[in-house]
Amino acid sequence: MANTNDLKELIEAEKKAALLFDEIGKQELICAGKSEAQINKEVYQLAHGLFGIKKYWHKRIVRAGKNTLFPYDENPKNRIVQNNDIVFLDFGPIFEDWEADYGRTYVVGDDPMKLKLKEDIEKAWYRACSFYFSKQNQTGAELYHYCCSLAKEMGWEFGGPIAGHLIGHFPHEKLEKEIKTNYIHPENLISMSSPDASGKPRFWILEIHFVDRQKEIGGFFEQLLIAPNT
Repeated sequence: MANTNDLKELIEAEKKAALLFDEIGKQELICAGKSEAQINKEVYQLAHGLFGIKKYWHKRIVRAGKNTLFPYDENPKNRIVQNNDIVFLDFGPIFEDWEADYGRTYVVGDDPMKLKLKEDIEKAWYRACSFYFSKQNQTGAELYHYCCSLAKEMGWEFGGPIAGHLIGHFPHEKLEKEIKTNYIHPENLISMSSPDASGKPRFWILEIHFVDRQKEIGGFFEQLLIAPNT
């Protein structure tokens, strides 16, 4: 992927999303006793106050406890965050018509297994990023299977049917569920570096979702797939 004006805009959008998530941590919005819906509302209000954001290109996700097992498409029942809980956020804010997609995991308390999961998903993201940029013409299927292998290596299970998707100027290329080439998906056999229908570069979000179904915990880490030091 070349450094284009589009990529610069996407990077700027992600920087703002990162600032938003930093502020979520500073204000300690994620804590025991709050519902997922309440946290979602508070993050929305914070984003509006910081950046004037009202539009999100996908549904805003806050998941706690056993709800962290569920991938994006599910809509589990609203939960209250408990002491020593694990929580993840997945937000797709739009900054000046440019999309971001950012996901992070938080541990309320000091449970060592949950802290390990939080650490492992971030490590896995950067390993998968390095793997992607280590070879040319890599397919979505190759990258997806690599992410699954990382989960197994680290003692987890990969939790979702995809490991990422396209991102761009709002609204970006419509992500039809049946078109697997829009996703980092086991049936995407086309090079991820191939251009779109108009010949422009395509850009990707890489997402890592590891779970332990027996312990009913999951973690999520998501951001723009760009070469290190870009």
